[in-house]
Amino acid sequence: MARQFPINRTRNIGIMAHIDAGKTTTTERILFYTGVSRTLGEVHEGTTVMDWMEQEQERGISITAASTTCFWRDHRVNIIDTPGHVDFTIEVERCLRVLDGAVTVFCAVGGVEPQSETVWRQADKHNVPRIAFINKCDRPGADPWRCVQQIRDRIRAHPLLTQLPIGIEDAFSGVVDLIEMRALEWVGDTTGAIFMEREVPSELVRPAKHARAALVEALGEVDDEILALYVEGAEISPKQIKAALRRATIAGRAVPVFLGAAFKNKGVQPLLDGVVDYLPSPVDMPPVRGHDGDGQTVVRGASADEPFAALAFKIMSDVVGGSLTYFRVYSGHVASGATVFNSTKGTRERIGRLLRMHANRQEEIRRVGCGNIAAAVGLRATSTGDTLCDTRAPIVLELIDFPQPTCSVAIEAKTGAEQQALHQALGQLAVEDPSFSVTADEETGQTLISGMGELHLEIIVDRLVRDFGLAASVGRPQVAYREAITRAAEAEGRFEHVIGGRGLFARVKLRVEPGRIGDGISFHNQTTSRVVPREFVAAVERGARTALARGVLCGYPIVDAAVALLDGDHHPLDSNEMAFQIATSQAIAEALAQAGPVLLEPLMALDVVVPDPFVGGVVGNLSSRRARIVGMEPRGGAQAIAAEVPLATMFGYSTDVRSLTQGRATFTMQFLRFAAVPQHVASGIANRIRSS
Repeated sequence: MARQFPINRTRNIGIMAHIDAGKTTTTERILFYTGVSRTLGEVHEGTTVMDWMEQEQERGISITAASTTCFWRDHRVNIIDTPGHVDFTIEVERCLRVLDGAVTVFCAVGGVEPQSETVWRQADKHNVPRIAFINKCDRPGADPWRCVQQIRDRIRAHPLLTQLPIGIEDAFSGVVDLIEMRALEWVGDTTGAIFMEREVPSELVRPAKHARAALVEALGEVDDEILALYVEGAEISPKQIKAALRRATIAGRAVPVFLGAAFKNKGVQPLLDGVVDYLPSPVDMPPVRGHDGDGQTVVRGASADEPFAALAFKIMSDVVGGSLTYFRVYSGHVASGATVFNSTKGTRERIGRLLRMHANRQEEIRRVGCGNIAAAVGLRATSTGDTLCDTRAPIVLELIDFPQPTCSVAIEAKTGAEQQALHQALGQLAVEDPSFSVTADEETGQTLISGMGELHLEIIVDRLVRDFGLAASVGRPQVAYREAITRAAEAEGRFEHVIGGRGLFARVKLRVEPGRIGDGISFHNQTTSRVVPREFVAAVERGARTALARGVLCGYPIVDAAVALLDGDHHPLDSNEMAFQIATSQAIAEALAQAGPVLLEPLMALDVVVPDPFVGGVVGNLSSRRARIVGMEPRGGAQAIAAEVPLATMFGYSTDVRSLTQGRATFTMQFLRFAAVPQHVASGIANRIRSS
């Protein structure tokens, strides 16, 4: 029988980090020390519990978020280990949407790296309290103090160092707990399960006292109770410090910082204590908000007595067993066999089985209560972001934001007989991964798959082979260009036609102008019902949005434009929706041609860490790719180069940079923004499209 815990002794946490910071290794140590695993899984050996996919084990990276449950100090800890590679950022986004807290892992050598900043901003967006774990304190070049300063400077957080290292680099053996003023050392036991607790070493007594005073002073900046005690000069107990740290962490005003070396099995148990001591339970978080069918705000508290409400945040396709729907319960409870209401789609669903997941291993459970995470079998219509709730108390929770794909390739089955199976498999993968999409090019008849980068699409194609037994031919990656306008323009569209003896008539006058970046397409009606009847205004808006989906330069969608209906005319008998849509498309086409259209391309933020002897070659290669170097910073015998570079020039870069640096450079790349394509490049793209 599953162990039962009150909701205040439940922690829902994510482990997040830049790639190769040691996130999965840290999670594996947590599972070992909490008794979930009997052996220490290693990423480089492909033996980890959380990286269970073949593709993850071969590449040594996390691709999909994996969840599990463990127990520490009589608390239930639900853990989601998220990927660190930018191509799989959707996994971080949707997991943070349903988590109450997070552990951010930083590398003591690399410090705050680009993807660390990205996941931190994602956590900020969802108001997720965090603690930090500075890992790899045993590595050459480790500097946890520099990392703390970067947390303060780069991501504008308020880090509070709760430990000092005992030794550094290869001499790292443990930590000094600044709250309890005790030393914890991992010596003798190679698994790290046993550590010594002793007095602070004499050479560290003075630094530890200074560091503890700095901790209390910094804590007083964000907690009034500690500030009052500090001003009075009163002795502040460890219990008071911990209580204040918990308050400040949950409020998002501070980030407790822990030190360790997960690969060498040091420092993980105090980190687990920090999860229990400082990260919130579901009852510590604000009630979740949504709306009912009438659009009225509805609030659900974290209580078993409230009506059932949950958010589906992940779908996993299983060729054999069907789909698994991961969901977080915000209020109430649900049992296997129950009928629930999908309020997002307005349909009823029956839960066949309920599962507690341990990566890819399933444990069947009878019910799941408030504040917990589980997976359901049998939900046919539910997709990522849907709300599941009590049929008698509907609520629609806030949706999950999904990033737009930046890279596409054409794909086709090797044989005609496999074409239908390929489309079905791609459909399943698109349901599972909302950052992946499948479209048909109407002009060429090709099937295009789009994702967040080359690696993302490479994994998709690999899964087609391994999971679905389908081999497919894949074209060269294509860039998801966009079009925009640079000035306002007005145009009129007029449609008059006779079909079967009956006339069709509509006239519209529109203004199209650039909108604010990121606002998308907006529509405003500035006419009266006498000019364009209300029932036809919606047809004008549909016609405008349809026309803007295909620009005048290369046929790519127009972004960030505002359309205003200025004037029009109708006939009481001959006007209908189709006539107004056609007239609108004519007006839009004419206005776009006058509005200074430009082609936009995805611009990527690139960070390359290059050993000093190879910097010149890497910089020269980037210049040939139209990159703009925005900064360089020394990093322990290497240079960290930050650049902005068009995605179109970066295909195959991983091969080139390995060749230029004898395999010693590392790089990360993430979408930054859309930017105008230089005129000579845009002309070449337009000519290529017209000739294809």
